[in-house]
Amino acid sequence: MVKKKYTLLLSITIASLFVWIYLHYPGLLQRFDNSLRDQLFLFRGEIGGSREIVIVDIDEKSLALLGQWPWSRDKLARIVKNLTAAKAGVIGFDIVFSEKDRTSPKSVADMVGLSEEDRKKLPDYDRIFAETIGNAPVVLGFVFNFNTPLQNPPPPVSAIYVEKGSVASDAGLLEAKGVVPNLQIFQERACCSGSFNMVPDDDGIVRYVPMLIRYDSSIYPSISFEIFRALTGVRKVVIEEDEMGVDSILLGETRIPVDSFGRLLVNYRGGRGSYRYLSAADIYENRFDSEAIADKVVLVGTSASGLLDMRAIPFDSTIPGVEIHANVLDNLIHQDFLQRPSFVLLLDIGSVFVSAMAAWMILSFLPPFAALGALVVLLGGVLGGLYKMMFSGGFVLAGIYPLLTLVSVSLVLFVYRLFGESKSKERIREKFSKKVSSQVADLLIESEELDLGPQEREVSIFFSDIRGFTTLSERLGSATELIAFLNCYMSPMSDIIIQNSGTIDKYIGDAIMAYWNAPIEIPGHADLALTSALQQLEALEKLNIELQKEGKMPISIGIGIHTDIAIVGEMGSEGRSDFTIIGDSVNLCSRIEGLTKVYGAGIIITEQTRAKLRQKYRIIELDRVAVKGKEIPVTIYEVTGFGAFDESEMRMVKRYEEGLGLYRSARFEEALVIFEQLFAESGKALFGFYCGRCRDQIQKREEMFDGVYRYDTK
Repeated sequence: MVKKKYTLLLSITIASLFVWIYLHYPGLLQRFDNSLRDQLFLFRGEIGGSREIVIVDIDEKSLALLGQWPWSRDKLARIVKNLTAAKAGVIGFDIVFSEKDRTSPKSVADMVGLSEEDRKKLPDYDRIFAETIGNAPVVLGFVFNFNTPLQNPPPPVSAIYVEKGSVASDAGLLEAKGVVPNLQIFQERACCSGSFNMVPDDDGIVRYVPMLIRYDSSIYPSISFEIFRALTGVRKVVIEEDEMGVDSILLGETRIPVDSFGRLLVNYRGGRGSYRYLSAADIYENRFDSEAIADKVVLVGTSASGLLDMRAIPFDSTIPGVEIHANVLDNLIHQDFLQRPSFVLLLDIGSVFVSAMAAWMILSFLPPFAALGALVVLLGGVLGGLYKMMFSGGFVLAGIYPLLTLVSVSLVLFVYRLFGESKSKERIREKFSKKVSSQVADLLIESEELDLGPQEREVSIFFSDIRGFTTLSERLGSATELIAFLNCYMSPMSDIIIQNSGTIDKYIGDAIMAYWNAPIEIPGHADLALTSALQQLEALEKLNIELQKEGKMPISIGIGIHTDIAIVGEMGSEGRSDFTIIGDSVNLCSRIEGLTKVYGAGIIITEQTRAKLRQKYRIIELDRVAVKGKEIPVTIYEVTGFGAFDESEMRMVKRYEEGLGLYRSARFEEALVIFEQLFAESGKALFGFYCGRCRDQIQKREEMFDGVYRYDTK
């Protein structure tokens, strides 16, 4: 039993380390915390956006109708007129109009040098657009630059009036270095304007959108903020601050929680398409239901890929930027904010220590399997708590810290407990870690009734061997190439045995010996042994393709499987021993594997193995044989695959079994006719083998023929 005081101190130390990272190096784990929050969004799923917000989309359809962007301003004026006629509540443009319309007849006239009198007769698209937005509830957008200072004056619009809270400082707000404003003719006529900047996190995902930005000693709103302000009619804005910096923004009765940079954490409704889209082409041609626009907030933006306004959010890797503004506006209207007020700092720290203490108690007082189950439940509880706090309470915790604390404390205490395990379990791990799968090794280590002493047990024994290995090794040449070649073959073959809960006993040159059902019971061990053999033949086909590409000889193997009683246990000297199996059944299996070359079979199993099979395989009886050193005959079978034979294969098998019956009845001439026909049709080595057998028996004319073939060689 480990000392609980020491592990308690260790747990507190780990928790303190994560709290120290949280307080002093918060950016270290920020990306992981963001990803965890994204997963909570995905787990919640899409909830759909407000039907009070509509997006007029400059989509591919619109570009096809009205031409490439930018459009002439008279077309935009027509869109605004149609929206206004449909009684749109507010119209916001996620577009900046910073340059004159070069397609305007008046601009063209300036370039070609028409007289002043002629120019007066021509329409000015910029003025038409300006007059149109002057008669409509239009909010324009502009863009700040945060990297390279631009030699532009402040936006030709009054900054919003801001009252500061108890701490007179707006130093935490994002500060722009330059601005790309709208033309003054538009700005003067719009009801208001705001920036449509959004600054993605380091991984490119937009999670926060700034509500206020400082530029040239003044504070400017975002476009979503201004649209909401236009809806409410409130003019005064109050920045509330605490000891940590900016905490929230008051707009009338609405309190907008922001971080210290004045950014809103967006409570996304879902991925692309969460809001209703109307094509700008349909608005232009007045082919839309006015009810879809009446009293709605209309955002004009683009989803066209060529206009490069695609962003990434937790739900979607490519979403139009205008839909992010729609999400922000939706948050402002419904006030279902996600926030991290200053007291969340205490919740974050508390959750770290609670997670550490919970993990310590579980691992100190529960047995291993129960502790593992309890830790899984605790992990689910932490995730569930984070989810509940976020979407029911609106409070976002730094969830990565309690989660990592829980995992770290659990791992450290698990490792610490391992040093208290008995030496016998360590010896078992060392002895079997490379011979069996990790699942079987775990069962061995946890088994309370494990006995490694000699005992008799039914096992399924497996032998495989490379055919023609001597010739193959001679062609390879050097010992280095031979070893590399063997490793290339042995690795996938061994992996298959281990994956099917087998135990690799030893490698004998190019041969592999393995067994199932020892040292612990493995249900269905005969099926697992045969499954391994079939999977090895499949893997060998793929390996041979690669070998042939490299100009090397393909490999052919034979596999023998026998199920019977064997002596299993730890054997060897006092200082050097190993767990293995011995007995007549092992010797018989080795002989059976050798017969694969005789019958041209890939896999041969004995009648004892066949009797233990639970699944269905394609099995053909080969012979009744008595191998060298054995008097008692055994029936052997070839296995060609999983499942059942198809109709044509079944007809061939039936004819073969008929020939085999005639052969065992000593009616060799009749049997020969069938085997010759089968061999001529299929060319299968087994049928040719029995043709030779029949001819030999016809010549010998044995009086005492019992159908058993006795081999006098290994």
